[in-house]
Amino acid sequence: MAFLELEGVKKDYRQGRLTVPALRGIDLEIEKGEFTAIAGPSGSGKTTLLNLIGCLDTPTEGVIRLDGSELSRLSKAQLADIRRRRIGFVFQSYNLIPVLTAYENVEFSLALLGEDSTDVKDRVMRILADVGLSGLENRRPGDLSGGQQQRVAIARALVKGPDL
Repeated sequence: MAFLELEGVKKDYRQGRLTVPALRGIDLEIEKGEFTAIAGPSGSGKTTLLNLIGCLDTPTEGVIRLDGSELSRLSKAQLADIRRRRIGFVFQSYNLIPVLTAYENVEFSLALLGEDSTDVKDRVMRILADVGLSGLENRRPGDLSGGQQQRVAIARALVKGPDL
């Protein structure tokens, strides 16, 4: 069994009286640790697919399984817990908190997990160094370049060691 499985996944959106198909019967298997790229032209459903995989949305039809659990059978609270603990998100617009420093934006991800504070500082500083942001940890997003902001978002996604 693959770590992530999609079977016959469809997603439709309503625009007034119109039904707009965003995904049409997607079948996909991804093994744990596998690197997968999703590519396609604008409007082809890439973001919709990522929102479904990331438990941010639900399919119109089909089944999504993460590590054997069928996501449609889980409560909103269980899905939120999966997002918080098992999935690292790097959003297209970064979604950094403007009043927090780079360090605090990354630390926030661990705070949501209730991580032990003795380990947090080392983990945050290590991941910021890993993405090339040593010395910039006290800067707020508005004082960082776009590329640096993107790396803060990547560090925030990776610091908790997500499965996906």
